[in-house]
Amino acid sequence: MKYFFPILLGRLARVLARARGGGSAYPGYLVLKLLPSFLTDVTRQFDRGVLFVLGSNGKSTTTHMLSDVMRAHGLRVFTNPTGANLPQGIASALLSEVSLFGRLKADVGVLEVDEAFAVELSGHLHPSTVLMLNVQVDQLYRFYETERVAAMMTDTAATASAHVVTNRDDEYIGPFSSASLDVTRFGASAALVAAAPHGLQNANDFTRGAGAAAPALDAQAEVTALTPAGATIALGGASIDVRLPARGLHYAVDAAAAIQTARVALGAEFDEVKAQAAFASMKPAYGRGERLKIGSDEAEFVMFKNAASLQLNLDALQSAPEQVLLAIDEGTPDISWIYDVDFGNLDHVDVVSGAKAWQIALRLEHAGIPITTVEPDIEKAIELMKRLPSPSHKTKNFIVNYEQMMIARKMLGYPDLEKRA
Repeated sequence: MKYFFPILLGRLARVLARARGGGSAYPGYLVLKLLPSFLTDVTRQFDRGVLFVLGSNGKSTTTHMLSDVMRAHGLRVFTNPTGANLPQGIASALLSEVSLFGRLKADVGVLEVDEAFAVELSGHLHPSTVLMLNVQVDQLYRFYETERVAAMMTDTAATASAHVVTNRDDEYIGPFSSASLDVTRFGASAALVAAAPHGLQNANDFTRGAGAAAPALDAQAEVTALTPAGATIALGGASIDVRLPARGLHYAVDAAAAIQTARVALGAEFDEVKAQAAFASMKPAYGRGERLKIGSDEAEFVMFKNAASLQLNLDALQSAPEQVLLAIDEGTPDISWIYDVDFGNLDHVDVVSGAKAWQIALRLEHAGIPITTVEPDIEKAIELMKRLPSPSHKTKNFIVNYEQMMIARKMLGYPDLEKRA
């Protein structure tokens, strides 16, 4: 009965929270209060271990990619599909899968983890593999300095029991090494990074001093070519072509990270053909490149949370969107970084929305980008987008932060993703 009542109460809280349209974290918070060992007890059942995914940007997308690749190899995967990456969020995701007696039918856990809680969570979940994606300027109101984020990641990586996969092209985490762990790397070719309008937006490590040479590092998975729909990834002496679920070099790098992590986690079982098949049928991650019906057209979601993610997604646009909504609310408390973003790939914005709509509008005015309407209420803004004539490519672009994406999805009839994934 150790598990029965905490899990039962957690599930009841989950039903009530969803009925009221609330968030998904409270049920996990409740079960952890009632049963502090819940995370450890349940995830100990994974025969193939727990894989952590860390990074300033790209965690949800890469977790989604890695989960699909592992499933393509016949494994039952538990993951946190909505990006609920705090302890209570992961516990809530487990509540939807675990039996009332604490049993979980999964072979491996693939978990997106918040950097600030990663070391704490590693003490409960004991990751076999830690993947570090990037260190980019993010949430300075919370983290203060990028150096702190890098230290959180590398401290977590040191807790892995077997493997660390890291970004060769990142000044902070690329040089990570360990005498006791298998450390491998992913990256993008120098030519591709140089050709990107604003690079990959990784933060500069100023602690190295002027002129300090970066160590020469090899990447065991390297993006060598990019097309609008896919990428070529070199794997040692071979290479594979993969279809990407969304546009941009940053998604190709995420794919290389996912593939390399699957390679080390699966060992000799890794099959390039199965990995390719996983990408061929892969859907976009939650709210990241998703295309959802909006009347007779589709809404394509581009989600961002900081300057790096917004810039990389704008850079990935092949042409200026015919219809576009741009929205930010208080979920992104400080948007002073918006003045560092190059909006040159937009030639207009139809609707600006969110609690910070007028701040965005001022930035766009400085950039000389025409705005049709400023409507801070996102629900009214979406109605305005619905009423626009059908665009020639049948696509209405929604460039939004996480909270606005959640509201927009619900308004279009796609509620929060708390389901088996």
